[in-house]
Amino acid sequence: MSTLEKYLRPDVIRQVERLDLRARFIVEGFLSGLHASPNHGFSVEFSEHRKYNPGDDIKDIDWNVYAKTEKYYVKKFEAETNMSGWMVLDSSGSMGWTFRQQMTKFDYSVSLAAALAYLMIRQQDPVGLAIFNDKIHQSLPPKSKRSHLGAMLSLLGGLKPGGVSNPGAALRQLQPLMRHKSLVMLFSDMLTETEPVIDGLRRLRFAGHEVIVFHVLDEAEIHFPFDHLTEFHDIETTDKMTIDARAVRADYIATMEAFRKELSNELARSNIDYVPIDTSVNFDKALMGYLQQRQHRC
Repeated sequence: MSTLEKYLRPDVIRQVERLDLRARFIVEGFLSGLHASPNHGFSVEFSEHRKYNPGDDIKDIDWNVYAKTEKYYVKKFEAETNMSGWMVLDSSGSMGWTFRQQMTKFDYSVSLAAALAYLMIRQQDPVGLAIFNDKIHQSLPPKSKRSHLGAMLSLLGGLKPGGVSNPGAALRQLQPLMRHKSLVMLFSDMLTETEPVIDGLRRLRFAGHEVIVFHVLDEAEIHFPFDHLTEFHDIETTDKMTIDARAVRADYIATMEAFRKELSNELARSNIDYVPIDTSVNFDKALMGYLQQRQHRC
């Protein structure tokens, strides 16, 4: 199976294409808000003519005007400023874990990011990629060509999650890579110290970027389906712990719910979208649940 087939399977494509039709507010709502700056380019509506200058593309010459005036003029267009998207994926060791799902948190995040990149490229918005653990170790600049999605997935398909997660450091590295206002989508299990992450996300908002946090956890990390004396291993360190799972289940679930709620509240204060997801949720439900929430606010 190719990387493209693995991460953008036909069933996912069908879901995404349905979302593209049912959720047009993605284009007409918060994304189009960043499409408002009229600049002269060569991609949208005809504006006026100007004299041909050496170096101009001869394909832009208006031959009808030449036939009448015997002078070379090129068409001048008024273009919208495309919004750049950045898919920022956590590839730390904990993202490579799953309890009983077919997809790890990393695989799930890649498929979700691929679906959203597919949506953006369909509307001709460039999408970039940044992959991190303790720092950004791979990146691709934003492009809007259809082949770019394959390049992104090819890069992701060759990675194996590993190392310690530090989203805060990665977000600080990301800022110099962004030349324009962008839509930043972070995919992480957030199993790290959250204060530096929230600070990095707030800095992006302060700089004028749109930010969405997809908090991707395994279903077992949400529901804690363990009953007996169980040994737990920290994937990113060598730490181990043996506990009576049944005795701590209620406290664990309450703590996890409080953690997600606090994270949501902290991000909401900075107008950062927070999307909690676990890997047992189908892609269409994961995306539609978020997009419907966004529609109500647009």
